[in-house]
Amino acid sequence: MREARDGSKKDMHSKNPSVSSLPLILDVDDFKGDFSFDALFGNLVNDLLPSFQEEESDSIEGHNNISNDVFSNGHLRGQSDTIKFSQGLSTPLFPEVDKLLTLFKDSSQELVDLRKQIDGKLYNLKKDVAAQDSKHRKTLAELEKGVDGLFDSFARLDSRISSVGQTAAKIGDHLQSADAQRETASQTIELIKYLMEFNGSPGDLMELSPLFSDDSRVAEAASIAQKLRSFAEEDIGRQGISVPSIVGNATASRGLEVAVANLQDYCNELENRLLSRFDAASQRRELSTMAECAKILSQFNRGTSAMQHYVATRPMFIDVEIMNADTRLVLGEQGLQATPSNVARGLSSLYKEITDTVRKEAATIMAVFPSPNDVMSILVQRVLEQRVTALLDKLLMKPSLVNIPSMEEGGLLLYLRMLAVAYEKTQELARDLRAVGCGDLDVEGLTESLFSVHKEEYPEHEQASLRQLYQAKMEELRAENQQVPESSGTIGRSKGASVSTSPQQISVTVVTEFVRWNEEAISRCTIFSSQPATLATNVKAVFTCLLDEVSQYITDGLERARDSLTEAAALRERFVLGTSVSRRVAAAAASAAEAAAAAGESSFKSFMVAVQRCGSSVAIVQQYFANSISRLLLPVDGAHAASCEEMSTAMSSAEAAAYKGLQQCIETVMAEVERLLSAEQKATDYRSPDDGIAPDHRPTIACTRVVAYLSRVLESAFTALEGLNKQAFLTELGNRLHKGLLNHWQKFTFNPSGGLRLKRDITEYGEFVRSFNAPSVDENFELLGILANVFIVAPESLSTLFEGTPSIRKDAQKFIELREDYKSAKLASRLSSLWQSSS
Repeated sequence: MREARDGSKKDMHSKNPSVSSLPLILDVDDFKGDFSFDALFGNLVNDLLPSFQEEESDSIEGHNNISNDVFSNGHLRGQSDTIKFSQGLSTPLFPEVDKLLTLFKDSSQELVDLRKQIDGKLYNLKKDVAAQDSKHRKTLAELEKGVDGLFDSFARLDSRISSVGQTAAKIGDHLQSADAQRETASQTIELIKYLMEFNGSPGDLMELSPLFSDDSRVAEAASIAQKLRSFAEEDIGRQGISVPSIVGNATASRGLEVAVANLQDYCNELENRLLSRFDAASQRRELSTMAECAKILSQFNRGTSAMQHYVATRPMFIDVEIMNADTRLVLGEQGLQATPSNVARGLSSLYKEITDTVRKEAATIMAVFPSPNDVMSILVQRVLEQRVTALLDKLLMKPSLVNIPSMEEGGLLLYLRMLAVAYEKTQELARDLRAVGCGDLDVEGLTESLFSVHKEEYPEHEQASLRQLYQAKMEELRAENQQVPESSGTIGRSKGASVSTSPQQISVTVVTEFVRWNEEAISRCTIFSSQPATLATNVKAVFTCLLDEVSQYITDGLERARDSLTEAAALRERFVLGTSVSRRVAAAAASAAEAAAAAGESSFKSFMVAVQRCGSSVAIVQQYFANSISRLLLPVDGAHAASCEEMSTAMSSAEAAAYKGLQQCIETVMAEVERLLSAEQKATDYRSPDDGIAPDHRPTIACTRVVAYLSRVLESAFTALEGLNKQAFLTELGNRLHKGLLNHWQKFTFNPSGGLRLKRDITEYGEFVRSFNAPSVDENFELLGILANVFIVAPESLSTLFEGTPSIRKDAQKFIELREDYKSAKLASRLSSLWQSSS
């Protein structure tokens, strides 16, 4: 192994001289194009590196063999083997390094030589470039001098050309002016010749040139006649002579007065002749001839006569049958189908027909007239002022506010509905005609003027219509109420007791109908009122009508319900009897009192229904105001607040009637409570005999009857009243009940067992009034429970009852006086000393 290594080492050393002596070849072309240093370096060392790679692999194999010998079978070799291994490692690992260093030095020297060659070439090139640049600059300087001279020559040439052009233009202008003067002079001579022909004798048109009688030269004749008339009238104006004073005088003074008169006659005759030809061509639908005539006629008063003549001869303006057909289409035969819906359909059909007719005429006008917009303006104006106005006069007959038409004839509402339909449909017609074309005509303003007479008093008619509808509805309701059989309207006829229990009630449906009428009226206000201020004024007036109607209706309904309460009260008073009457009379009176009580209960419930419907009606009006009215009033300062104030004022009368009625309801309830207590309460209820029988802990019959009555009758109040109204009513009723019971118990004497039963009654009353949700009432009944203890405790314990509640001493003293043992126990002297010591 070592011998092999030594041999290879000798070979490597023997090769070094030969490699270093090899010439290196580097060329400038190697650095051109896509130069890569890696490629250049590879080309230099590729010849040396392969031998190094082979020897490196041999060295690695030898090293592995030594390792295997050392560690085979798990034992180390001897010392001789180790020495051999160390000698083998002493051989250089990279023997070609000297060759590579020599190669790199030679390459570096050759690169230096190449750089010097390149620097020499660059220097020579710089010298050549400098010489060429100097030569080029010299050439450019010479060219600039030549160009400057050329520019000077062009400038002189341009100035000369401009001068020659101006001279030629002046000559051309002079020639053109001279030609125009010549042409004008020629035309003037020709016009003077024609003017002299017309300035002959007045009315003599027989000696005129053939030009003025040749139909093929009508256009030329018309143009010349207009020029002659303008010239003659201008001449007369300069002289200050009045034409009418001279016309017809054959011996007129010098001037052109006769010519003016003859020219006027000729122009009139020519215009009539052209109009006749225009009519004939129109009947034959010869649009070219019509256009020719219209063009010539445009020289006479800008063609106004031709335009007006054409429009006036349209069949829609002269055919009576067309106008009658319009009336039949809208109003029906003899006006029998003149309802708003039928009129709306009829107007839609008629106005569509008119629009189609105008559209067809527009096509002809565009093809015939030189100023079609002016003709369309006249045509549309004639349509609105004649055809539409004639129809509206038959359709809309403005009623008098003094003699209003009856509801059988449709009333004012029919007129207002017809007016709204006609106005909307006519506005649609105006928009359609604007789309077809109407020139400079203000078609919207003209349409508004057609309805100006009706819109002047529109707000008054609207308010009068609402009042008429309200009156008619009230008469209808009264008639319905009178048709109800008399027997169904009374109750309790026994012993002459009779009271109406079913008065005409407030109906939310009727109020809804009022609102619907008003809503329809407001919709018409928005149609007829284009300005926000006007709209707000009209809306406010119409809404005020609704407030008046609803206020009057619900107030009357509440007053009728109050009348029932008043009748029931009068009925109760009629049968109040003294104590010294016979049993039969008392029985009859009791029966009548029962009937009066039933009437009172019925009238109470009826009034509560009226109050409930009144509240619902007011809510409907308020909702309607919030949803539909307020937004129309907001654009005007103060209008919204004023309407809110009016709404509050209008409802104040109903609130007053409701307040009075609720007071009467309380009186009715308390009267029945007092009747029940008087009839059912027995003296033995609170002073039961001491017979050894266990005391009765049930409420007394009177208490049970009163609570049952209150529960039954107040059920309608709980349903009808809401919020603060309900709280105020129940609080007042609770306080009155408390006071009534106190007064009632003052009539009786109580023993301890009676005091217990009284306390049971007070508990029953307290549990019932707790449903009122009135804290002050609950407190009063709790104090009553404390007061009832004065009948239960022993006399010596009375002073301890009121230590925590000194405010009830006055009522307590009255109660103590009702004790059965008040005199026997000498409670008066005791209480006197007790009150004095405590005070």
